[in-house]
Amino acid sequence: MDIPRPRRVLRVLLATALVLILLAVIGIIAWSRIGVMAAEAEPWQEVLEDPRITVTESDTALILQPAESSETAEAGLVFYPGAKVAPEAYAARLSGLATGHGMTVVIVRPVLNLALLDRRGLDTFTGSVPEVETWLVGGHSLGGVRACQVAPETDGLILFAAYCANDLSAQDLPVLSLSGSEDELSTPQDIAEHRDNLPEAAVMQQVDGASHARFGNYGEQRGDGTAEISDEEMDRELMTALAEFVAHST
Repeated sequence: MDIPRPRRVLRVLLATALVLILLAVIGIIAWSRIGVMAAEAEPWQEVLEDPRITVTESDTALILQPAESSETAEAGLVFYPGAKVAPEAYAARLSGLATGHGMTVVIVRPVLNLALLDRRGLDTFTGSVPEVETWLVGGHSLGGVRACQVAPETDGLILFAAYCANDLSAQDLPVLSLSGSEDELSTPQDIAEHRDNLPEAAVMQQVDGASHARFGNYGEQRGDGTAEISDEEMDRELMTALAEFVAHST
């Protein structure tokens, strides 16, 4: 018996839709693995060789901890990398939190190198350090957008060249937003336009001379501005701002 024409058409449409969905998934996976921005070798190696830091690597995260243990549980930071940026690229920028402030820093290895697609809960990253009781969350660029989504579950939010797409204005949450004057990807205008999504007391600080990529150590990024600040100066600027924020929020 012949299949009625409407049913045949429906089957063809369903098959076509499934093929298109499959092709889209394959395309996203391929795109996420092409052009991943690797960490610069020297800053990452300096972190690995720093006797003050214990580095633990896993499939889910890169963990930096003070080498000397403490009887008191310290605060921690879960940090989401920018899209298609290797987590190691942020180790040097954030290492001062471990060496100078006794904090644990957990840098996420996002699913498909895209933090926005990573729907794993924070306990995926904090569970391996159960002694830490106070957790901040942060992120760079689109990693910051993901950090904003989970921020209500934490004790504070740190943004590197990022802004929130969701509304946190009514949250009683300490927030530090660091942006770059030469950033052409998350521009000063972009940051300002999304300011209302943050609590009124959020600390907004612009780093003069910083480009988008200067918030990590992974070289230049297409479409970005030109940095007018050295790596050493950037480290000092970030750590000064982070130290003050951590002191008041943990």
